[in-house]
Amino acid sequence: MILFPAVDLKNGQCVRLEQGDMARATVFNLDPAAQARSFAAQGFEYLHVVDLDGAFAGKPMNAHAVEAMLKAVTMPVQLGGGIRDLKTIEAWLDKGITRVIIGTAAVRDPELVKGAAKKFPGRVAVGLDARDGKVAVEGWAETSHVTVLEIAQRFEDAGVAAIIFTDIARDGLLKGLNLDATIALADRISIPVIASGGFASIDDVKALLEPRAKKLAGAIVGRALYDGRLDSAAALKLIRSAA
Repeated sequence: MILFPAVDLKNGQCVRLEQGDMARATVFNLDPAAQARSFAAQGFEYLHVVDLDGAFAGKPMNAHAVEAMLKAVTMPVQLGGGIRDLKTIEAWLDKGITRVIIGTAAVRDPELVKGAAKKFPGRVAVGLDARDGKVAVEGWAETSHVTVLEIAQRFEDAGVAAIIFTDIARDGLLKGLNLDATIALADRISIPVIASGGFASIDDVKALLEPRAKKLAGAIVGRALYDGRLDSAAALKLIRSAA
């Protein structure tokens, strides 16, 4: 069970959005590299980064901030937002990103994901962000007509490293993870699933360690860490004691 601290980038700053709304952004740190170092010092082992501007623009927009974070820490980093072609995937992997997350292109261009996963085994994840069960794209600005399960099943046996499932309705609102939907997805596919959206407290950590959640590969935590609602030391101790 990996707990991924999240750094969402907007205009080169660390922010958290509410339900993916760029107009409802709270700035938590002006220096993403310093934030990455802080998470490393707290004992986290894997960083989750999203280029929010890139997700809307369809191309990387916070490259300088991401590169500064890569120089600041040695832990693996997974990155999503604006990654929609093989050239961008290759560029980020060459710069030191451990795993790229493909979201919109996974819906619109599944062959890109399959090709990239074959070319870069274990280094391509798919981000599926759901609004009422349907996958949202273009930085969550549009909702598609396909379900999370339908998209996820397209990538069975494609070599995808993980599915990151986000419940948009909960994201940034500290209402707790939607484990029912996340576990239901994990039970239907063989690809490891990471929970995201709404992580609120140590209760979410405890829920992730329950037997019913054993198929989940991890969870992403954002606002709860920045707000101090989740004590990172207590959370990591709990996870390690259960290992």
